Amino acid sequence: MQVLKQFSAGEVLALYAVLGTAVAGLIYAGMLMVQVLKEDQGTQEMQKIARAIRVGANAYLARQFKTILFLILLLTAVLYFTAGEKHIAIGRACAFLMGSIFSATVGLVGMNLAVRGNVRVAAAAGRNSFSDALKIAYRTGTITGMLTDGLGLFGGTVIFMIYGEKAYEVLLGFGFGGTLLALFMRVGGGIFTKAADVGADLVGKIEKNIPEDDPRNAATIADNVGDNVGDCAGMAADIFESYEVTIVAAMILGWASYGHKGVIFPLLVRAIGVISSIIGTYAVRTKEEVRDAMKAINVGFILSAAISIIGFTLIGFMYLRFPNHGSLPAWVNLGMQGLDLRPVWTTMVGILLAVTINRLTEYFTDTNKPPVKSVAESCQTGHATAIITGFAVGLESTVWAILVIAISILISAVIYQGTNPTFIAYGVSMCGIGMLTLTGNNISMDVFGPVADNANGIGEMAHMNKEARQILADLDAVGNTTKAITKGIAIASAVVAAISLFNAYITDISAITKQSYQQIASSLSVSDHNVFIGFLIGGAIPFLFSSLTIKAVGRAAFLIVHEVREQFKDKDIWEGKKLPDYASVVSICTAAAQKELIRPGLLAILTPLLVGFILKKEALGGFLAGMILSGQLLAVFMANAGGAWDNAKKLIEDGLYGGKGSEAHKASVTGDTVGDPLKDTAGPALNPLIKVMNMVALLAVPLVVRYENSPAIFWIAMAGCVLLLLIVLHTPKQSKQEQEILQKA
Repeated sequence: MQVLKQFSAGEVLALYAVLGTAVAGLIYAGMLMVQVLKEDQGTQEMQKIARAIRVGANAYLARQFKTILFLILLLTAVLYFTAGEKHIAIGRACAFLMGSIFSATVGLVGMNLAVRGNVRVAAAAGRNSFSDALKIAYRTGTITGMLTDGLGLFGGTVIFMIYGEKAYEVLLGFGFGGTLLALFMRVGGGIFTKAADVGADLVGKIEKNIPEDDPRNAATIADNVGDNVGDCAGMAADIFESYEVTIVAAMILGWASYGHKGVIFPLLVRAIGVISSIIGTYAVRTKEEVRDAMKAINVGFILSAAISIIGFTLIGFMYLRFPNHGSLPAWVNLGMQGLDLRPVWTTMVGILLAVTINRLTEYFTDTNKPPVKSVAESCQTGHATAIITGFAVGLESTVWAILVIAISILISAVIYQGTNPTFIAYGVSMCGIGMLTLTGNNISMDVFGPVADNANGIGEMAHMNKEARQILADLDAVGNTTKAITKGIAIASAVVAAISLFNAYITDISAITKQSYQQIASSLSVSDHNVFIGFLIGGAIPFLFSSLTIKAVGRAAFLIVHEVREQFKDKDIWEGKKLPDYASVVSICTAAAQKELIRPGLLAILTPLLVGFILKKEALGGFLAGMILSGQLLAVFMANAGGAWDNAKKLIEDGLYGGKGSEAHKASVTGDTVGDPLKDTAGPALNPLIKVMNMVALLAVPLVVRYENSPAIFWIAMAGCVLLLLIVLHTPKQSKQEQEILQKA
């Protein structure tokens, strides 16, 4: 590796240490895998149910990968032929493939462990051991978290060690590969899981007044499959690409501001994050007499945060020495000439942002906090008031979330006050690095949710004893909160990463046009009608994208409701003498998810290109700004409103306001089913949407600048715009299976 010759022996050793840390994270994931798989799997009945969930989940993912394989190969070729220099073109195309494969691996392996861990959690609850059930569920999630940490750090470090100062051009491919796959997995998994969930709840709970996972309900297996393909595979791929996108932004801006030290320091911070996540996640446990899962998870998170802060502060103190730097304030150099701790302080802001978002989301979605209690209370007066109150909770939570993000960005900028805009942008990107330093913990919390949910479903379908069911119900409620928390962190990280990429977009235009950063930035003014038009279009796209995904859930749920009703007409199924046809509902969900996958994907990839070629690079900058703002507001609203409705239902199911079967319960189920596609389909999918569009803009900006005055390209783009509108507005044709279901109804 010729590139390494420009670094000192200590820096080369540090880079190899980072690689070693990435491998250590993967080894830790392997160790936990062995531990989880050694656990007892419970009764034959429980294993049979778990096997059905596992088969359905694997079949769905296999079909999804086949659906998007051609597009991935096509984009690999496009990246190769549009990258410029041959060695960069080869690197970018290969990195894109590697990012896609790593993202798919994280999702696939994480999901497979989740569908094996669920039955082991249920078995632990069957032994009446709350602490064992928590430990198994959380460590199952940690496997996925450490895979994300390890593969993300490994890929980014290897690319930097091969390409050096040109690494960011190759890393764009790596980040784009992970981002694009995350978008498809989020959208497809979200449609599958919520179509099944809504269909199961509407018929089972409201029409038939039976429990959530009653084995007579034909949609129960599909519902549990959906938890895994949506929350496990989808979120793992989502956070993986956030992990990559933030490192891409930090490397682009780090090299422009501090040179190679500005690139190596984020890698060292990430390595510290892997170590702290190993320690913090392993520390998550509770005693039988305490039984407080949320407290145990928070203790592990705070422990990891403390270790990270101490670790990267020490590394910054030893490494961030710049002899040629002039005089700096004492809070920057601690009175030592040449020391610059500003990257450390901005990274610390990111850690604090993660902790604050964690607490803020917990407040709006936890069953013990006022917002969820207010939603549950409103269910006493009917379905409409339940919807109104949950809607209000979601709207309020959005304001506080965006204020916290805004304050964090402001503090990061103030730390670099008096420097040029590139340094300020680097400070914001380091805030993003800090925020995702605890990726291992974040994904552990997220995957914990569907594992606990599945275990609860297995417990109900296998008719476990009352105490075991209560343990699983308690873990499931905590899982709803942890899922909401990680969605909040994922959304906030998407915004911070997008702002960093937006600055990288300006830096790239500056390099291509030979104009200064200030000249390019001043051209992105809303007083320019093109920029303002771009801003308006960008602000509208998250709403159109959300509409497509929510409609897809509605159409699929419509079919599932009819299918479940039809099966309930069989007297033997209703009396429990024979099992329903679970596979038919899984098939409906799978077909619907794949059919509805392409339109949102094309919208995400093509819209930035069309805006750039039709309205020019300035309008594309406005487009990105509008999309970041409305995407963040919409995503937080949907995630927290949905989480509040879901946990309000859980509160009532635990006996509040009449408990299961009461009118309040039916109102809460309505709220939950309205919130389902918001919190688990459209909301989470906005995270990768924001980053896909930013990555497309970064990759396309050389072509946009080159052809911005070409009449031929303008008219080709106009034709593409018309074609995209036709595709987006066209309702997918009903399959033969769908027509048969509707005819029966």
